[in-house]
Order: sequence, then C-alpha cells, then structure tokens
Amino acid sequence: MVRVRFAPSPTGYLHIGSARTALFNWLYARHTGGQFILRIEDTDKVRSNPEFLDEILGSLKWLFMEWDGELTFQSKRFDLYKKYAEALVEKKLAFREGAAIIFKVEKERRVFFDDMIHGRIDFSTDEIKDQVLMKSDGTPTYNFACVVDDAQMKITHVIRGDDHISNTPKQILLYNALGFEIPQFAHIPLILSKDGGRLSKRHGATSIFEYKNMGFVAEALVNYLALMGWAPGNDVEILPIAEMIKLFDVKNVNKTGATFDMDKLGWLNSQYIKNMEINKLIAETKEFLKCKGVIDDKFDEKKWGEIVLAYKERTRTLEDFVSVYKIFFNSELEYDEKAVEKYLKKPNSKDIIVKCRAVLEKLPAFDHNSIEGAYRKLADELKMKPAELIHPTRVAISGKTVGAGLFEMMAILGRDAVLKRMEKFC
Repeated sequence: MVRVRFAPSPTGYLHIGSARTALFNWLYARHTGGQFILRIEDTDKVRSNPEFLDEILGSLKWLFMEWDGELTFQSKRFDLYKKYAEALVEKKLAFREGAAIIFKVEKERRVFFDDMIHGRIDFSTDEIKDQVLMKSDGTPTYNFACVVDDAQMKITHVIRGDDHISNTPKQILLYNALGFEIPQFAHIPLILSKDGGRLSKRHGATSIFEYKNMGFVAEALVNYLALMGWAPGNDVEILPIAEMIKLFDVKNVNKTGATFDMDKLGWLNSQYIKNMEINKLIAETKEFLKCKGVIDDKFDEKKWGEIVLAYKERTRTLEDFVSVYKIFFNSELEYDEKAVEKYLKKPNSKDIIVKCRAVLEKLPAFDHNSIEGAYRKLADELKMKPAELIHPTRVAISGKTVGAGLFEMMAILGRDAVLKRMEKFC
C-alpha cells in the first residue's frame, strides 16, 4: 500500500507552497487507494506554537485534505531518535562529540536515486559533510529524525519540494546505515513569482487562511494548486476534486517551476462562484459576511438569496459580496466620486434623474419587466439611448458604475428605496 506523508513544522502558518505539496501527497494517496499521514515536525521547542498548528490543521481541513490515522509529533519521539543514534555509535558508524552524536560520511562514494519526476540524480559523498544526528541539547536534526520517522511510519513515497534534493543523498546514507528500506522520492519544482523569482509575500506567498479571508472558495484554490505543476491534459482548467483524484499521478508533475498568477486564481474563483449551486453559494456568502462582522443572524435571507442570484455571474471573490451587501442594506451609500462626476454632474443629469424618477413613481407594478419597459419608452420619448438613462440611475441608486442588471437591482431594492436614493440627485 502507498503511504505518503505531509510533515509541516508549526513555526508558521501554512503557505501556498506547502499547501501544494500537501495536496500532491493527498491526491497521490487517494489516487492509489493509499494513506495520507500527517507528521508534525515540532522539534524546535522555542518557535513551535499551538496557534500555528491549529491554523495548519484548519487549513488542510478547509482544503478537503483529511489525513489518515492519528497525528504524529516528533517532540514525543526523542527517545526513539536517541536509541537509533546510539545504535550507530555502537556499530562505529557514528561518534560522540561531547553530548552530540555525529554520523561519519565515507568519502569517494557515489549516492544516487531515481526521482519520480527528475529521473536519475547522482551525488558524490565528497560533497557531503559528516552529519550531526543528535545535537548537544538532545534534539534530533531534521535529516535524521526524518529518516527514522519515514521508516517507522512505513512511508513508501516521499513527495516534497525540490529544495530538499540536496537532503536526499544524506538521508539515503542514513537509511543504508540503519538498514531501513529506502522509499521512492519525488521532488516537486518550486512555485515561482510572475517575474521568475521565488514566491514572495508580495507575489502571493501568504497563508492559506488569508486566501480564505480574501474570499476565495476552497474548491477553486484546490483546483488552482493542483494545476501548478501538473495538468490533466486537453487544456482542462476547471477540475472537480473527484476528477483530480482519478487523473493525478505524481510521475506526471512538470520538471520546471510553476508560476503563481493571482489574476488566474481570481478568474478560476469567479468560475466556481458562477457555477456554484445557489443554496451552497448563499450559505458560503452568509458565513463569509458573518466572519467579516457585516451581518448577524437577523438579516433578510430571502432578499439576500435574490441578490446572490443576481450577482453570482459578476463576482470574482466572496469579498465582493461585502460591497454588494452594503448597496442593498446600508442606509448610506458609498459613492464612487469619479462615477458621480461623470454621470450625475453633467448639465442635463438632474433633468434625467427627475424624469426617470417620475416614471418610476407612477408604475403600477415595480418589477424587472415593468421598469425596463418604462425606461425604454422614456428613452424613445426623449430621443436618447437607454444607456443615457441607465448609467446615471445606476450611480444614483448604487454609487457604482458596474453591478448586476440595473432593472434587476431596482426590483430587488424596491420602489421606496430607489425613489429615495434618486431624490438626492433631483
């Protein structure tokens, strides 16, 4: 059985690169019917923080990556590492230097492995220094603890970033010295910024929960992460998780770095919002607005459902629904000054709003079709294009130049609210 692991250190939040590594491990486990193990590498007692651990676990769950079995904590396994280190001392493969234990690297040897992504990789032991196994404070080093844990946990495939390639020959030497079976390795190319450099916070290397707070939906972020370095073929871009699991194979991951593109992520997110089942989207927006402190449990859910339906095809992130909410529920609007200048401060702007308002006031029914018909009739009478009435009205009732269809917006707002907002510009 395939057993893979993701081994975060709780010294910081889960970022895009680590989340992509976790996802490739999880997808490979699910694709092969294997297991996805979570190991917490918390040997740094000073920097490890329960808050970071909670955020990492919460991020994985939000991205649908449930793990198999119990969590393993390296901080609870120091005695095990010490036992194996002392065994190597007894075999004269390691030596003590004060309270530390150091592995002696034999020179003039070749160490190679067949990487599932990069192919054959070869190192000379002349380039590898003697390796500290246990530090003088009794804590294990990364490479040593990693080898012991992967062997004890029966990890069959180690899938990680290619910044770990230089660690692999050091670990292979330890696998051999300890008599452990060596797993297969797959080193994923790093994620790059659009300028070709390493991903920085400015280019998107922020925590997963920050993306959640920005209004990205989990399905879209998982989809985007999966396509950073792997593709299912046929130029497919929208890929449900079940389909990812069916098609993913780590051997098909690209050898070159993937570029993080915030605009592409935004587009993908908009597609998921556009195509999301309406009741699910209403629930997601409601939860998002609650988390942002915009609403409480006492708000017009029926009206909000109509608003979400009107805006879902025009929305990039859930954050956009915050300003949408304010248009329909706040008593005071936030006006785009440039829009007001362009559409409501022309010499004939006041006259247009007055005439539009008068027509709306007399309508027997205040619904989409009635409003649209009245506007088109008025435009004909004034020998104007409908857009010359629509644009100033939109700014007057919403404060913005873009949004859902004007007549749809007006019907949802209701006659009283529309007339009151237009009156301000009469």
